[in-house]
Amino acid sequence: MPLAASLFSLTLIGLQPNTVRAQVVAPTPSAVESAIKQAVEAWLKGKYKVDAVARTPITGLYEVRLGTDLIYVDEKAAYAFIEGQLIDLKNNRNITRERTEELSAIQFKDLPLQLAFKQVQGNGRRVMAVFEDPNCGYCRKMRADLSGIKDITIYTFVLPLLSPDSEVKSRNALCAADKAKAWNDLMLSGKSPPTASPSCDAPIAKLKDLGRSLGVTGTPTVFFPNGKRLTGYAPMAQFEKMLEENNKL
Repeated sequence: MPLAASLFSLTLIGLQPNTVRAQVVAPTPSAVESAIKQAVEAWLKGKYKVDAVARTPITGLYEVRLGTDLIYVDEKAAYAFIEGQLIDLKNNRNITRERTEELSAIQFKDLPLQLAFKQVQGNGRRVMAVFEDPNCGYCRKMRADLSGIKDITIYTFVLPLLSPDSEVKSRNALCAADKAKAWNDLMLSGKSPPTASPSCDAPIAKLKDLGRSLGVTGTPTVFFPNGKRLTGYAPMAQFEKMLEENNKL
C-alpha cells in the first residue's frame, strides 16, 4: 500500500446507485504526528529512532527530531528535507541529487578529446573522461583503481589546480613522448617525467578554460558518455557499477 494511503482514512457514505459522496476524515494533530513518526521510522528501517514530531509555522510541514538532528516532512510523510536534500520517501529517491545531476550533465560528444590523452584497457567498450591534478591524492588512488579495471577507455584531461607546482608537473607530462605512460608513472609510482623543452606548447591554458566552462572545481572529476558526472573519489566496486550503468546509452 502506498505510504500516503496509510496516513489518511477515506469514508464513503450515502451510497446511492448514481451518487457516491466521499468524505475525508481529517486526522487530529496527534494522529498526524503519530502517523508521521511511524512512516519515518519505517523508512529508516530501525537505523534511527524518531524522538519527537512537531508542527512548524509552515502549514503542512512537520519537524522530525532524531536525537539532535532535525529533518522536515510533509503531513503525508511522502517527502522529506534531509540536510538540504529533497527525498521522496515513498520511492526512496533523492530528488535534489537527481535534479543536480540533470543540471550538471554535459554533452560527452562535445568534449575536446584532442586535449586529453587516451588509454585503452581490454576491448575498451566502457568509456570515461577524467580531470586530474598531479598533486591530487584521490586522483592517484582512483588511477590505481582504474589500472585494475578491464574493458575501459580512459580520456585523461590534466587540470593543474591544487598547488603552484601542479602546472610544472602537468606541463612535463603533457610534453612527454608518451603522455599516458608519463602520467601513470607520475601518479602511480611518483616518477617525475623529464623536464619539458621550452619549445613545447602544452595546452595548459586551454585545459584550465575547459575546466572552468564545465564547472570542474576539484579533482578527480569524471564524466560518463551519458553526460553524468562524478565529483570526487568512489570505491572501486561502486565506481565500476557506475561505469557500467552510465555507459548504457
